[in-house]
Amino acid sequence: MQIILLERVEKLGKLGDVVTVKPGYARNFLLPQGKALRANKANMEKFEQERADREKRNADERSTSETLAKSMDNLSVNLVRAASEMGQLFGSVSSRDIANAITEAGHAVEKRQVVMDKAIKTLGLFPIRINLHSEVSVTITVNIARSLEEAETQSKLGHAIVASDNDYDDAPAAEAQAEAAPVEAEAEEADTSDAEESADVAEDTTEETAEDKA
Repeated sequence: MQIILLERVEKLGKLGDVVTVKPGYARNFLLPQGKALRANKANMEKFEQERADREKRNADERSTSETLAKSMDNLSVNLVRAASEMGQLFGSVSSRDIANAITEAGHAVEKRQVVMDKAIKTLGLFPIRINLHSEVSVTITVNIARSLEEAETQSKLGHAIVASDNDYDDAPAAEAQAEAAPVEAEAEEADTSDAEESADVAEDTTEETAEDKA
């Protein structure tokens, strides 16, 4: 099916381009979303009449989106969720959750602008792309943790806090214990040597006493 693009569509074309797409893609997405028109004679004439206005409106919207993208540069939002020790969420984080978190952070976005292939089901830090305009996008960080304090720690570490991190935290203590073991062994050996030496002295004294009596 041939269509006229009313805005830039990634991997397809820019505003005003006439392209050929699969009928299902056009009917189920491009046409109902207002991103394209069927490329028939009437629509092509109508588009040419409106082209200048559409291009100006698109430029204004792009400029507004670029300003918003700059304000969202390096943005990180925290989402607190219950999870297992291994970091598996008891539930999931969706595009709606992320859009709400960004909006609460002072940047109004809609669920449809959050680009996700699937819901997030683990703790951690995730780069998520936000399409602010057909020609403008920004990547933010979504930090999913069990608490705000844990989110702050994850941000510093650069990864999720899971059970293996607790094992790592115990490593210095285990290492100190391992270093102390030889010292303790040497002390025990010294005690044993002292005891054996005392026993030898006692035995020699007993023999001398016996000889004196004889």
